[in-house]
Amino acid sequence: MLASTSRNSLKRVSRKAALWSSQSECTGALPVTFFRCQSTQQVAAKPALHSSSSRIRNKPWSFVPDQSFQGTARGSAIARYQFRSTGFANSKSTAMVLRMCKEMKQEGVNPDIIIYNNLLACLADDCHVLEAWAVVEDMSSMGIAPDRNTFNHLIHASRRLHSGAMWDILDKMDAANIPPNERTFQLMIQRHTTPERKNLEFALQCVYEMGTRGLILELTIAQDVIGLAAELGFPRLAIDLAENFEATSVRRLSSETWIGCLASSAEALYAKGVQRCWEKVIGDLNVTPDEGLCLDVLHTAGRHGLSDLATDVIRVLRILGADWQEYHFAPLVEAMCNAGNLKDAFGTLDLMRSSNIFPTAVTTQPIYEVLKQDVDKVDGAWELLDKLRSEGKTIDRTAINAIIRAAISLSDLQRAVGAYKAFPDYKCVPDIDTFNSLLSGCIIASHRGLGDRLLLDLKELGIKPDATTYERIIVLCLTQATYEDAFFYLEEMKAQKYVPPRSVYDAIIRTCVAAGDSRYTLALDELKQCGYTVSDNLQTFIDTGGRESRPRS
Repeated sequence: MLASTSRNSLKRVSRKAALWSSQSECTGALPVTFFRCQSTQQVAAKPALHSSSSRIRNKPWSFVPDQSFQGTARGSAIARYQFRSTGFANSKSTAMVLRMCKEMKQEGVNPDIIIYNNLLACLADDCHVLEAWAVVEDMSSMGIAPDRNTFNHLIHASRRLHSGAMWDILDKMDAANIPPNERTFQLMIQRHTTPERKNLEFALQCVYEMGTRGLILELTIAQDVIGLAAELGFPRLAIDLAENFEATSVRRLSSETWIGCLASSAEALYAKGVQRCWEKVIGDLNVTPDEGLCLDVLHTAGRHGLSDLATDVIRVLRILGADWQEYHFAPLVEAMCNAGNLKDAFGTLDLMRSSNIFPTAVTTQPIYEVLKQDVDKVDGAWELLDKLRSEGKTIDRTAINAIIRAAISLSDLQRAVGAYKAFPDYKCVPDIDTFNSLLSGCIIASHRGLGDRLLLDLKELGIKPDATTYERIIVLCLTQATYEDAFFYLEEMKAQKYVPPRSVYDAIIRTCVAAGDSRYTLALDELKQCGYTVSDNLQTFIDTGGRESRPRS
């Protein structure tokens, strides 16, 4: 037997169940059959659920069913075709949406603006311009006014036409009092930033029009316009557009866009643009450009004397894992020279050699360009070398070679020879470039004796003459009244497997013709055998016996 408490509980539940059952029979709130198939506890829970659902239906967030979808037969058909046309528009299936239109016509269902726009979306994707305008005319005949989406689809469909077609559509929108939105101008800009079009002027016109209407430029469209400006060689414009966009938007341009601006600026040697973009790419975006772009930046830094930028590029090249080469440091030397920092330019030469990078005459060309301006700069270069030596730095021989070249350029052979004799003081050894430069000075001064002594020093140092050495010693011999040695050095040059340049034969022929030496014919034959052609000036000189000649070509 159950405890008294349990028996009382069952009695109370039975009485409540009977009470709810009688109430539902009177009010009809719940069917009588519903209670016949439920247990006592389940039935007891139902009124509470019913009461709760009643309260939910009165809340403002309650669901309101769409009566047009499942209401009348016509409402159901329109909703069904709206749903189908939207699917066809998303899948860009023009054939399917046209087949659906045929079904609608057979059923006598008139389309609405939604179905028309979905049809236009499919036609626009396939660039069916005439068909799209036919749809708009059909809309008008049905008494349906086009909306903004309608005109956007027309613009998209006209993307392969002349740009004037798009402006005509904008005029029709203004006539219909339908202002364009961001999507309208984005479709127009996209049409002119494609690789086939690249119409930057039209794209900028659209961007300006958006600004006057208070419309916001979308990120991808902004990147397309900026990238197009950079690609077409307008780095200043591209950077201004990029900075203006980031100043007025919470979005940030991609690193590829800024790298494109950097590359365009470097290609155009636009110093301010390179500096701004380099700081943005390296500093803010923490992106490392490739070696090719770093080289372009180095050339810009060298041209404009941006030594700090050039030094930072050298640092980035090391981070990239690129092996330092002479062509990396040559722009750095140029940047230091153009910045007026000649001492660091000399010091860079020692840094290069200590890194197993050997400077050449090309590397020191910027130093030479500075020194050849006047004699005072040549003399001042020695003070800089002495300071570097006192600081424990090694003086590279290419630095002294640059001083020799500058002195010869100033027609000061005495200073050039003095620089040559200073090599031991700086613990340097001359190279072939040293002797070739000095031989050039000997030619200018017609100093054959000095040239012979230089050749003896060359042999004592065990330096092998190159083609330039032979060329200059031959020309030096031709400056003398007795030029027999020129033929000797010519034969020695050929014995060393060097092909004499055209200038050598030209100088020999002119000297022989002027002196009445018939050996010019032998030199003329050799010139032709080497594949060279006789210039008009040289032929005129031969024909006139050296009495008439135009300037050499």
